[in-house]
Parts: sequence; C-alpha cells; structure tokens
Amino acid sequence: MTETAAHPEMTHDHEERLRRPAMIRGWRGKCPNCGAGKLLYGYLKVHDHCTVCEQELHHHRADDGPAYLTILIVGHIMGFMLHFVFVTFRPEPIVLFTIFAVGTVALSLYLLPRIKGALIGFQWAKEMGGFARSRK
Repeated sequence: MTETAAHPEMTHDHEERLRRPAMIRGWRGKCPNCGAGKLLYGYLKVHDHCTVCEQELHHHRADDGPAYLTILIVGHIMGFMLHFVFVTFRPEPIVLFTIFAVGTVALSLYLLPRIKGALIGFQWAKEMGGFARSRK
C-alpha cells in the first residue's frame, strides 16, 4: 500500500493545505499534516517532528499568541458570567470569588494547549515561517 493510500489526508507539494482541518487537528493535539501523530508532549511542548508522517514541527512560532487568545476568550466568558450571576443571584462575595477563580483557572488550563495546537495548525496551513514548502 502506498503512503498516499495509507494516509489520503496527507498533503503533497502540489495540493493546497486546508486551514480548517489543520486547525481542528491541532485543536485535538494531532499533527496538522496527517492527523495521526501527536503534536504536543507534556503540557505545551511541541514535538520536533511527527512520528507518523515526519512533518517537521520544530519551527512553529506560536510563542505568546495562545496565551493572549486564551486570556481574551476566558476574560470575555467569565466577565459575562460574573455579571450575569451577580445580577441574577446576588451570592456572597467569597462564594462568587471562589467559584469564578476556580472556573477561570480550569477554563484557562483547558483551552491553552488546544489553542496552541490550533494556532500551529493555522501556521502550517498558511505556510508561515518554516512551514513553507521548498520551491524546486
């Protein structure tokens, strides 16, 4: 069986890299190219290359982007929820603080690696930085 038949979703030099599937694969913590290999190890460390398709991943430039996007998303969700809960139920301040502090930390820890994976998938699909294909 050829490599193309084994992994039909793998891209070749003449094919366009689709953004949405690459970002979904990254969100799931999988290689943006094949969707089979692991993208991250530990909590936020990116593998140097995919163990399945050998796609190089070491030259991603996710840097601070995932943290900024996580703060933006969590801030909007929790800000709205804090206002809604306070106006509707008027809980004691310590109860409100405790629930929202734990919720904010939990949501941030859940979203951060997923947003990092999606951002790496986006970079791969748009051929940004080291993900650009060599033009021969």
